[in-house]
Amino acid sequence: MKQFRKWAFWRRVQYGTGFLTVCTVLAFGVYQIYFYTPGDCFDSIMNNGESGVDCGGSCVRICAAAVTAPTVLWAKSFEIVPGQYNAVAYIENQNQIAATPVLEYTFEFYNGTEKIGEKVGKTVLPPRSVYPVFEGRLTFNKPVTETKLTLKPVEVWVPATVGREQFKTVSLDLLAIDTEPRLNVTIENTALTKANGIEVVATLFNTVGEPITASQTFIDTFDGRSSKNIVFTWPRPLSKTVRSCEIPSDIIMAIDLSGSMNNDGDNPPQPVTDALLAAKQFVESLKSDDKASVVTFASQAVTVSELSKNHQSTAEIIAGLTISPADEVGFTNTVAGLKTAAAELSSQRHTSNSRRAVVLLTDGLPTAPGDTTAIVEDTRLAAEALAQDGVEVYAIGLGKGVDTPFIESLASSKENAYLAPQTTDLQQIYQKITGSLCESGATRIDVIAKTGANFTPLR
Repeated sequence: MKQFRKWAFWRRVQYGTGFLTVCTVLAFGVYQIYFYTPGDCFDSIMNNGESGVDCGGSCVRICAAAVTAPTVLWAKSFEIVPGQYNAVAYIENQNQIAATPVLEYTFEFYNGTEKIGEKVGKTVLPPRSVYPVFEGRLTFNKPVTETKLTLKPVEVWVPATVGREQFKTVSLDLLAIDTEPRLNVTIENTALTKANGIEVVATLFNTVGEPITASQTFIDTFDGRSSKNIVFTWPRPLSKTVRSCEIPSDIIMAIDLSGSMNNDGDNPPQPVTDALLAAKQFVESLKSDDKASVVTFASQAVTVSELSKNHQSTAEIIAGLTISPADEVGFTNTVAGLKTAAAELSSQRHTSNSRRAVVLLTDGLPTAPGDTTAIVEDTRLAAEALAQDGVEVYAIGLGKGVDTPFIESLASSKENAYLAPQTTDLQQIYQKITGSLCESGATRIDVIAKTGANFTPLR
């Protein structure tokens, strides 16, 4: 009897266990079907092996703690027309894989310590390189003296399949820098896949690595393993900012041949022959692609040598110049000399891809019949018109008693005004002008493309 009761007990346990098991399975099934939500990368919970909330592990999103934040290398604004600017900044992303399809930024613009504007925007940031952030056609009522860029902390970091190496610059050709600058670029998509919505920014640097201007263009679609020709433009000349010696110069030697230039007394201290020798040596030192012309002025102005690459011939013409007896007692018509120089620089002999310059040598104020004050002002206005047209005007005052403010008023910048108490100073001055016309080495041109097509989509 006791054995029978023991068997019955264990049978009841087995039945009970089975019943509970079935109930549990049924309950679990109902929960799974009607109540359970599987963990994913968008549930704001750290689960499924994630190393952070919705990041790391099986998630595409990369945790911010595992990423090096991008850094701003520099930010600068370039005036493209009066009152209108292009703003550019370079951002470095040191991460080898991590990139972001949304990088939010704010440009701030200052005139001295006064904030005069800001621009908020978004861009993409591919991995392992430096990329530009560009905002164009920004208008301000005051000059921009400083530009700052701040980056908002990135919310989404994801892997990117390709970086800056996807787009390769095949050729560059900077043209018409003295009229309507144009940069022709051939760019290649080295990837097998097509890219869409490509932003391309071209930035020009001088030889010491300082950015001097930038432009932007877009490519809608770009097939894999193909190339495209794109063009960047600027609305006004770059000849005053692009100083590379690889860019030739068209130079007018405007030489005062009035009677006072032949005075061997104290003012000026040497006759004109010594000044002409220094000018001759300057022309002989020009590069083969440069052009030189000679304009003389006294009572009248004359183009005695048109723009030419034959520097030896031009140098010989300068060496043979003399002051005519009539001009010994004539006037100094400096304004005519400047206007004649301007006409030669506007002639068909000027090469549009060359910078333009006038190197003026005189020993004093202009003279002519009539109001002296008006003559001086007309001369200053003629020099100002050249500078506004993009011509670099260098003014050399010869003699101890030369009017310094007048010489400075003719030069297109204060740095372009030189005083030569003696003709022996001229050779060094001409050497400085040669160095000012161009900087040794090539101007660097960066053409950087970026697209959001390479980011791994979140899933």
